[in-house]
Amino acid sequence: MTNPKHARDTQQGRYYQDPAGGPALVSITNVLGTAVAKQALIPWAVKLTVEHVLDNLYDVQTRIDDDRAALTRDIKAVHRDVKDRAADLGDRIHSAAEAKLLGAPVPADPEIAPYLVQLDIWLRAWGVDLDQHVEATEITVFHRRLGYAGTADLLIWLPTGPDGRLELWLIDFKTSATRSAKSVYPENTLQLAALRFAETVLLPDDTEQPMPAIQRAGVLNLRARSHALVEMPADRTAHRAFRGALEATRWLHAAPSSYPALPAPAVVPTPRKAA
Repeated sequence: MTNPKHARDTQQGRYYQDPAGGPALVSITNVLGTAVAKQALIPWAVKLTVEHVLDNLYDVQTRIDDDRAALTRDIKAVHRDVKDRAADLGDRIHSAAEAKLLGAPVPADPEIAPYLVQLDIWLRAWGVDLDQHVEATEITVFHRRLGYAGTADLLIWLPTGPDGRLELWLIDFKTSATRSAKSVYPENTLQLAALRFAETVLLPDDTEQPMPAIQRAGVLNLRARSHALVEMPADRTAHRAFRGALEATRWLHAAPSSYPALPAPAVVPTPRKAA
């Protein structure tokens, strides 16, 4: 996960600090991580763990009697390590993509270079002029009235309107080393809708502007050997669904972590016999 200027990690996930002095705003990704079930995560983690055990069966067998607790700890960490490496790769790709779109130097990193090649191919295919068509990158948006904030990867003008008219797109980069470039998750729509219907754009100097009118939204999947721009229906209906997840998140974050147990009565009344 990238680190926007005003984002802060808390015990309840990421929140944004309001430079105007208002209350902290929960991040969009925090909402989705708290209140939207990731149905594919458990099967994915089980698959990784089983494959690790089978691929390292001799080592596992020899360690069972030597240090079962350490072996269990190492096996449990397998899916977390893979997830952390994927997140780190995604962060580096996001940072390099932002630099490229802004015309800034891109650090040499052989692991992310193939993903940037795919970004270059996409930019050329759509005839993007970085100076004319890129409206903003990695820009923070606030919705103070509803109490959330987030960071948009890219606002860009693309010729998708009638007769090639330019339309303003909100695009979120998604990276993966394994998934198809055409695959998306339903919660991607909620994320884009929350960004699209934010009230305020926060500029780098902390001045503000109204959120521009977004005409279309989508996910740009970047893979090492392919890419795809997938349009998502980030409309008002999706925003209402996000607001439901936001309300659930607000309740969960305010709820206590435990409740007192109810003691049994000191005197148990004698049951009355039925007449």
